[in-house]
Formats: sequence, structure tokens, C-alpha cells
Amino acid sequence: MTFIYLPPQSEIDVIYHDDDLVVLNKPSGLLSVPGRAIEHKDCLETRVQLRFPTATTVHRLDMDTSGIMVMALNKEAHRHLSMQFEKKTLKKSYISLVSGVVVENTGVIDLPLRCDWPNRPLQMVDPELGKKALTQWRVLARYEDSSRLELTPITGRSHQLRVHCLSMGHAILGDRFYGEPDIIAKSKRLCLHAEMLELELPSVADRKVFKTKCPF
Repeated sequence: MTFIYLPPQSEIDVIYHDDDLVVLNKPSGLLSVPGRAIEHKDCLETRVQLRFPTATTVHRLDMDTSGIMVMALNKEAHRHLSMQFEKKTLKKSYISLVSGVVVENTGVIDLPLRCDWPNRPLQMVDPELGKKALTQWRVLARYEDSSRLELTPITGRSHQLRVHCLSMGHAILGDRFYGEPDIIAKSKRLCLHAEMLELELPSVADRKVFKTKCPF
């Protein structure tokens, strides 16, 4: 792992890079791309472009989520990576801490989601108007009043993992959007981390697995 030093507010944790892409470990609390407000201009994309000027965002993580993101360094690589996300040929998994003790060892959540427009950006389950959303999960550890899960999103809907965990009756700790006050109080950050991403490198017929250590 290479740690690139930029101005204090712009440090980025680079896991891997070549001529086509750069793989990064995004911290919780940092936007993936800039927002409209001036105070939201600082983001992972802006920081990365200080070191890799041609970098473009292929996918995003929620501001509160930490972990692996990949950015393309040229147009061909961007198309190649975007197609992997669109066709779901890549693999990704997340680690989460959720409230309560999950009884079953594994499971699948198949609940369609749509935007809760009066309360956007919140999402909601809607069997009639929602878009298909599918998440596989398995228990990694059980504690006194919480559980550690591995989450594998088959689809990539906004807030999918947050809402699907909530639908199980096990909200993610520190979730300021969907958690009750006691859930939010249990962690200073959202306990959701993009731990693994497996993809095909654009210029060579080779798949590569990237991992980052879960910080909670």
C-alpha cells in the first residue's frame, strides 16, 4: 500500500494504481464527488485529481461509508470499468456492525427500493414502484447486543445496504439517516465499510482483488 502525502486536507490513501486506474480507500465523512454547496467541494475526486489529474469517478460510496473506490485514468478505462459495474461482472463486499443479535447465519434480502421523495435522499421499500434490490449477507460474529455482517450487494441501489439491514430489524450502528437515536449514539460513524472489490484490469485479461482493513 502506498500513502501519498498532499496538503493535510487532501491526503489520499492509494491502494493500487497503474496507467488505467487508481484504487483508493475512502475515509468515512468524505464525499465521493463534489456537492453543489461551496462547503461540499472537498471530496475524494478533488483530492485524487491533485495527484492524478485525469482521474474520473466510476462509482460512488455514500459520504458516511468508508472503503474501496476505483477511479479511471483514461476514457477507455472508464468505459471498461463502467461496463463491469453495469453488467455486474465484478464482485464487492462490505463489513457492517448492526444492532441486535442476528439469529440466522446467512440470508438474502430481496426488497425493491425507491426514493422517499418527501424525505430525500432517504430511500424506502416499495414492492410496486421500487427497483429490484438484492443483498446477500452472512454473520461474521455475534456480540452482546450487536452483530458483524458481511454484506454482498448484487444490485447497487442508493442506500441499499442501509435500508436492507433496517428491513431485517437490525439497523447499522451510527446510521444517522435510518437509525433511531440509540442506534446513532452507539457509534461516532456509520459502521459500513467497503472491504473488497474484485475487477478485471482494463488493459490486461487479468482479474485482481483489492482489500482494505475494516476500521471498526
